[in-house]
Amino acid sequence: MKAPLDQRCLDLLEEYEQYLLSSKSDQTVDAYLRILRQFIEWIGKCPSDNGIFLMEHLSREDLEVFLAKLQEKGYSSAHQHKVRAAISRFANWLIQEKQLLSQNPAHDVYVPPQAAFTPRELTDEQREVLRGLVERQQNMRGNAIFALGYWAGCRVCDVSWLQVEDCHVGPKTGWITVGAKSGKKRDIDLLEEVRKPLYEYLNSEERKKKDSSFVFLSQKSGHLTENGIHRWFASLKKKAAQEEWELIHDITFHELRQDFAYRARSAGWSLEEIAYYLGHVTKQGTPSIQATAKYTQLNREQIKEKLKQIEEKNKN
Repeated sequence: MKAPLDQRCLDLLEEYEQYLLSSKSDQTVDAYLRILRQFIEWIGKCPSDNGIFLMEHLSREDLEVFLAKLQEKGYSSAHQHKVRAAISRFANWLIQEKQLLSQNPAHDVYVPPQAAFTPRELTDEQREVLRGLVERQQNMRGNAIFALGYWAGCRVCDVSWLQVEDCHVGPKTGWITVGAKSGKKRDIDLLEEVRKPLYEYLNSEERKKKDSSFVFLSQKSGHLTENGIHRWFASLKKKAAQEEWELIHDITFHELRQDFAYRARSAGWSLEEIAYYLGHVTKQGTPSIQATAKYTQLNREQIKEKLKQIEEKNKN
C-alpha cells in the first residue's frame, strides 16, 4: 500500500510540474514526476517518517538507500542515473526557488557502472516456464504484453508507447508500427503467437470500453509506463512455483527481446533481417549490423556443434 502524500507535498509537486513545463517536453516532465512520486512515496513508508515526507529532510542517505533498493530489484545503471538526475534537479529547485534545502543531497552520489553487456539466450526450460506462467494467468492484456516481447522482440518502450492506430491486426493477419518514442518508426509483421493475443485484447470488452489512443492502459498514468511493464513482469514471475522461480527469477523483460534475436538467428535469419526487425538502424536508415551482432553472439556449445560437423565431413 502506498503512503499518502500530504497536501503541502502535493502542492510543491504541482508547482514544480508547472516550472518544468516551461522548458521541458510533456514526456520528460511525466518521467521526472513519476520518479519523484516513487521516491517520495518510498520515503513515506519508512517508519521514521511516520508516513509523511518533509522536503526539508531530504538527505543524501535517503537517496543512496533508494538507489540501492532499485539496484536490488534489477533496475539498470542507466535508470539509476535518471533517478539521481531527476532528484538532483528537484533539489536544486527546492534550494533556489523555495529555500527549503541548503545543499543538494544528490551531489556526488555514486551510481555503479553498468556491467558489460552480455546478451542472454534463454534455455528451452526457461522458455517453457515463462510461456506456462503466461498461459496460467489467463489475462488478455498480460498475454499481449508478453507476446510482443517474446514473439516480436519489442523493446519495453515499444510496448508502453504502442498506439491503437498503429495496430493493424485482424482474425488472420497482422502488423504493427513500433518505435514511436525513439522517432525511428518501422512496420513489422507479426507471428500468429503475437497477432492472436493482441487481436483478442484489442477486441475485448475490457479494452473497448476505454477511450485512449494507447493500447495498454493504466489507471495511474493514463497508459502503462515502462516501469509499469517491468513491475508487471516481476509480478508474473512471483507466481512461479519454487522450482520454476529458480530458473526464471533473474530474467528481465528486455531479455525476451535478446532471446528472440537468438531464436531468429537459429531459424536462419540474416543479421540484416534481425537488425531491421529489432529496429537496429543507422541514421541513414540502413541496418546496424554491429548493434545486432551482440544479440546473436556465438557460444561455446554452438562452436562444438560446428566442430562436430567438420569431423563428420572428414569421415566422409
